Amino acid sequence: MPKNQHRTVKAYNNIDFLNSPDARVIRLIAEFLEPARRFKHEGIRDTIVFFGSARVMPRAKALQQFKGITRPVQNGRPLSEKVKKSIEAARVDLEMSRYYEDAVKLARLLTKWTRRLSQKNRFMISSGGGPGIMEAANKGAKLAGGRSIGLNISLPFEQSSNPYIPKELNFEFHYFFMRKFWFVYLSKAMVMFPGGFGTFDETFEVLTLVQTHKLKKKVTVILYGREYWQKTLNFDNLVRLRLINAEDLKLFKFADTPEEAYELLVREMRKNYPGETSEQM
Repeated sequence: MPKNQHRTVKAYNNIDFLNSPDARVIRLIAEFLEPARRFKHEGIRDTIVFFGSARVMPRAKALQQFKGITRPVQNGRPLSEKVKKSIEAARVDLEMSRYYEDAVKLARLLTKWTRRLSQKNRFMISSGGGPGIMEAANKGAKLAGGRSIGLNISLPFEQSSNPYIPKELNFEFHYFFMRKFWFVYLSKAMVMFPGGFGTFDETFEVLTLVQTHKLKKKVTVILYGREYWQKTLNFDNLVRLRLINAEDLKLFKFADTPEEAYELLVREMRKNYPGETSEQM
């Protein structure tokens, strides 16, 4: 064969093809196989997943914001409606920041516990990999000297990976359903912190899978912040209207402090997986 004869690009090296609608199935399979390979290589067997809003700030940042907005208006002058709304928004951000700090503490407590287990890489903290509650979960794990997982998603307006995820466990997905598959497939417990549409989507999908017995394993579901969840979602009214059964309210538990959530999770994990939660002597 003449040395200068043209050789075409193989299909699996053809970037135009791989990014085309015709190769969507290949991209889907890649978002299953590549994480599976990495999880196997890193010895990851199961996780405790933290869900929650990307918008919740660390307390220090929220407090700085609140002080910055209120300082110029402490001179007694009448406030415009715009300034009043800014102050109220900053007050809400400061109030919600407690959930960031609680997520950090809970992830730290759980990571310290899992690091005492005789089996390594069990029940690793996993999050959506972005800011807010997700960042808090990964931060708490790192503060405890452990690794954690970030399953990020590419979005037009957010979100970059937070800095607390080790490179080898930092993932970015294009397809929401493949990302949710990996959340659920590896999880043995899930903690739902306050959040918006994304958190509702994840929460109800998990509860539906548990309710319909599509999950064969035992998964503990914690709704963190009883007041938030009961004000936002009227579960009792769903029972009253016969849209869910009273028994369905047992699919999840509430917790209001990191310590309470920690005790619930460890107790349920020990009950559901006794052979996998023994601690080092």
